[in-house]
Amino acid sequence: MPASPPAITGQSAVTRLDPLAVLELLKPVTWFAPMWAFACGVISSGVSITQSWAFALLGIVLAGPLVCGMSQAINDWYDRHVDAINEPDRPIPSGRIPGRWGLYIAILWTGLSLAVAAVLGPWVVAATVVGLFLAWAYSAPPFRLKENGWWGNAAVGLSYEGLAWFTGAAALMAAFPDSRIVMLAVLYSIGAHGIMTLNDFKAIEGDKQMGVHSLPVQLGASGAAKLACWVMALPQVVVIGLLVAWDKPVFAAAVAVLLLAQIGLMARYLLNTERLLAEPYRNAAIYNATGTTLYVSGMMVSAFAVRGLILGGL
Repeated sequence: MPASPPAITGQSAVTRLDPLAVLELLKPVTWFAPMWAFACGVISSGVSITQSWAFALLGIVLAGPLVCGMSQAINDWYDRHVDAINEPDRPIPSGRIPGRWGLYIAILWTGLSLAVAAVLGPWVVAATVVGLFLAWAYSAPPFRLKENGWWGNAAVGLSYEGLAWFTGAAALMAAFPDSRIVMLAVLYSIGAHGIMTLNDFKAIEGDKQMGVHSLPVQLGASGAAKLACWVMALPQVVVIGLLVAWDKPVFAAAVAVLLLAQIGLMARYLLNTERLLAEPYRNAAIYNATGTTLYVSGMMVSAFAVRGLILGGL
């Protein structure tokens, strides 16, 4: 049976918001993934960035500081008891974000996200609504998708990669994006499920205590690592095949080289069971700092490939 939530310290010590604590709550380090995916959408759209730079800049703010920042705030609010175990210095359990301000910030950022999306067009609004719904469903009752690693990681992967990529293309094209853009966005969203599985390694003990069924908890560190490798690699194989079919062999070769480098890192840090089990969080973190960089590089390579197709009228 899950343990009772631990007491959250410091709540009575702080009575006003600290701007630095709010910034920490929004976790700027997490903004890179959706901002990068949005940039991939912008590139793949084929639209001149110099002529649409204001839309591109506004969209990057939407993808990162607003939608992603909101998702971090709502996650920290509903995870405040787990964070008291895993990360007691986070703004809410430490009391630097007092009272219910974590929830209020998430609500405010939701409204700001919708307002900015409205400026960028109806397809951006639609994608933003889906992203916001997934962010709330991931963390908040009654869905709490994060309590099951299969559903939670799928929601995050779709939001961070697919929806952000789609939004970037839709914002500049002012229309539903080309089907090839959508295919790439979906494939890289699937691969991101594996990245999120590795991210869950940092909270294995706290998740066990709180009854959160992350994939490392369900499958064990070794099983979750193997699954993550397959989930990350297979979509990229499909991307390579699509690029070849679209007569972009140079881009396909570049993505293949990046994938081979990832496989080498997987073999060293994730598929070596003895090494992984000795320090599961450290090895997963090392891979996320290296292999994930190669993964997102492949995203941009693919975006430029589709940009060439669209500009060439193919």
